[in-house]
Amino acid sequence: MATYGPRDYDHLFKLLIIGDSGVGKSSLLLRFADNVFSENYITTIGVDFKIRTVDVDGQRVKLQIWDTAGQERFRTITSTYYRGTHGVVVVYDVTNGESFSNVKRWLHEIDANCESVQKILVGNKNEDPTRRIVLESDARQFADTMHIKFFETSAKENSNVEELLHVDHRWRPTACVIFEAFILRAKRVKPSLALPLTDDVLPRSIAPVSMR
Repeated sequence: MATYGPRDYDHLFKLLIIGDSGVGKSSLLLRFADNVFSENYITTIGVDFKIRTVDVDGQRVKLQIWDTAGQERFRTITSTYYRGTHGVVVVYDVTNGESFSNVKRWLHEIDANCESVQKILVGNKNEDPTRRIVLESDARQFADTMHIKFFETSAKENSNVEELLHVDHRWRPTACVIFEAFILRAKRVKPSLALPLTDDVLPRSIAPVSMR
C-alpha cells in the first residue's frame, strides 16, 4: 500500500468522461486539466487520467478526471473504472447525429455500472454552426426528460464561459458546471466525501499525469 503525506484537499471526487470515439473527450480532458487544445492529439487507447484541484464553495476539491476510450473493443477495460465514481460526463459531437443517438446507450451503461452517480450531458464541437446536426434545443429537451444536467461547449474554442468567471481563466466554466452539478449535492448528503489517495482510488498501473 502506497503512503502519502498530509492531505491538501477537503474533498476528492472521481469523474468519468465517456462517449463515442472522436467526440472530443480527450480534448475536453486537456481543457479541464491543462487549458490547452491540440489538433494532433492522439486518440486515447484505454484510459487517460489527470487531476485538477480547485476551490469550490470555500472548499479545496481534488477531481480525478478519467477519459475512457469510446471504441467497443475497449468496453471491458473501461467498465472496471466505474467503481468509486461520483459523476459521469457523457459527451457527444453536435456535428455527428449518431454520437447523439448513442447517448441513450451510454446512459444505460452508466446505470448498469454505477448507482446514484450524477450524470451530465455535454454537446461538444459547437464552434462551427454550419456543421451542426444536433440542435441544442433537442439535446436540452432530451436532458430534461432524463433529469440530467446539460450544456454545450467547444474544447477547440474554449467556449461556454460563465459571466462570473474571468475570461483569462476559460478552462474553469466546464469544471465549475460539473462541480456544481454533483459536489454540492453530495455535500448535502454527507458532510465530507474526501477519500484517501490509496491504491483503491488510484490503480497501481496508472499514475497521475498532472498534479496542480
